[in-house]
Amino acid sequence: MTEAAIRRSGRGGRSARRAQRTAPDFAMLPGLKRNLPLCEPMDEEQIHKIDDASMAILEEVGVVFRDPVALEDWRKAGARVDDERVHLDRGLVRELISTIPSDITYHARNPQKNVRLGGSHSIFVPMTGAPFISDLEAKRRWPTLDDLAMFHKLAHMSPALHSSAHHIVEPMDHVVSHRHLRITYSSMKYSDKTFMGMTTSAKNAEDVLDMCAILFGADFMEEHPVTTGNCNGNSPLVWDETMLGAMRAFCRRNQPVLCSPFVLGGANTPASTAPTVAQLNAEALSALAYTQVIRKGAPAIYGHYLSTVSMQSGAPMAGTPEISLMNFMIGQMARFYGVPWRTSNTLGGAKTFDAQAGYESAATLSSVLHAGANYIWHSAGWNEAGMHCSVAKFVVDAEQCAMGYRMAEGVRWDDFDEALAAVRDVGPGGHYLGHPHTQENFERAFFMPRLFDNNSVEQWQAEGAKEITERALEHAKRLLSEYEEPGLDPAKDEELRDYIARREREIPAEDALNQDY
Repeated sequence: MTEAAIRRSGRGGRSARRAQRTAPDFAMLPGLKRNLPLCEPMDEEQIHKIDDASMAILEEVGVVFRDPVALEDWRKAGARVDDERVHLDRGLVRELISTIPSDITYHARNPQKNVRLGGSHSIFVPMTGAPFISDLEAKRRWPTLDDLAMFHKLAHMSPALHSSAHHIVEPMDHVVSHRHLRITYSSMKYSDKTFMGMTTSAKNAEDVLDMCAILFGADFMEEHPVTTGNCNGNSPLVWDETMLGAMRAFCRRNQPVLCSPFVLGGANTPASTAPTVAQLNAEALSALAYTQVIRKGAPAIYGHYLSTVSMQSGAPMAGTPEISLMNFMIGQMARFYGVPWRTSNTLGGAKTFDAQAGYESAATLSSVLHAGANYIWHSAGWNEAGMHCSVAKFVVDAEQCAMGYRMAEGVRWDDFDEALAAVRDVGPGGHYLGHPHTQENFERAFFMPRLFDNNSVEQWQAEGAKEITERALEHAKRLLSEYEEPGLDPAKDEELRDYIARREREIPAEDALNQDY
């Protein structure tokens, strides 16, 4: 029973208060302000060693920009360009990245859900890009646009998730050339949190930004970040035309872009932790610098997708110690340059929502929080190396992010004196359960996960002996049954729909829509 329902019923008393306390709270947590010490394994000399190695790579090896526009931009900026290879002087790189804002604020369509990013301020963002779903019945299959909407609703109702992301799953019932429009509309419609924008081509990025201009206003976007683009590099040391075109689209509209080398440690980087970070750092810096060639002062985020590769099978791995070490090191480098940084959160290679999935995700969640990451992407749902998004894992990951949020807030001291007074009241041999301090603080004293079972085995068996996947899917179904859409302004909604209809008429549609999924 919700608070409103209690008021309507006119009932009070203990049972009503209990119902009010136990009713689910879907209010978004504010952006995370971290208060834990950072894990920083490198000393100052080692930070400079990585920096010097990265700058030497940029100067001596160079980075390939497979894009004639970018090559011309670099020539005008004073870089040495040999065919497609750009050699960047370290002085030029430092000058360019010095103009990147160290702190930004994302503006959501609900201003109460604006979030700050940079320094000690972080946000959790769900996974994206899964071509399969493990659905509400734990069945692995192709996803649809309705499935995507379901995930956007779950993200909206998850307090610790600060964004609805974009294509959490690929809507396979829509042709590829039209998907970015439907994905963006779904992100906007089913949640009033901030969201991501598609970067699958320069024109798709422009479409997304046009839709953002409808929702927020073009003039507003000139001064306020409202969405995020992600541009992946092709490690080692290559940026392609598709990503660079999308990067230009976002930077020209003054919207943040994640500059993300795609690292498979040991396959497209050296088979060693510190040199991998040196290469990744060079790749990220080359893209960060280019954002400032496009538009000086445009917000940009030091990014990466980080995995190591099994030397036995070639498969990407997650949750390994080297990934944690690299996250710690990358955090130090981003802070050295004074720019916000992005990492990937609850990654895993498990094929089901099993113990492997839990261990991998927990190891990464802990490390990225202690590394001081700002834009914490892929924070809910990731499984099977990103091949499917699991509904069960999505809601459990979201709760794990809430637990991580609570840990990263640090120790609370605001009730210290009152709690010590309770020690004197209770004395030796007593208990605190009925003490006024406990009654006033029990809800906030210790995090109580809803999706974990901490009861006795007898009670667990009496309640059906449900394991975590079954409990999580029941929870997801309850959430969806209680979902209330945060309505769009009708005029803007109509304008967005008209824009989508016009662009779908203009963009050729593939014949693939008739394929049997």
